[in-house]
Amino acid sequence: CLFNQKKLISERKKRGVFKVRPGITGLSQILGINMETPTLLAKTDQKMIRKSSLYNYFYYIFRTIFQITR
Repeated sequence: CLFNQKKLISERKKRGVFKVRPGITGLSQILGINMETPTLLAKTDQKMIRKSSLYNYFYYIFRTIFQITR
């Protein structure tokens, strides 16, 4: 992995993010959080997992599409 991903991987492991299957988008993408802030990215992923629901998943998809097309 890239050098800047090691911190992100470590933070995601601590928060149990790797215990769930990844989706096509997520809360971090909607909020514009990237690998420049690995701890915040991992915390946001954890928050998304805790609040996961079918409604939220489709909300993330539609918000991502909206942001891409505007």
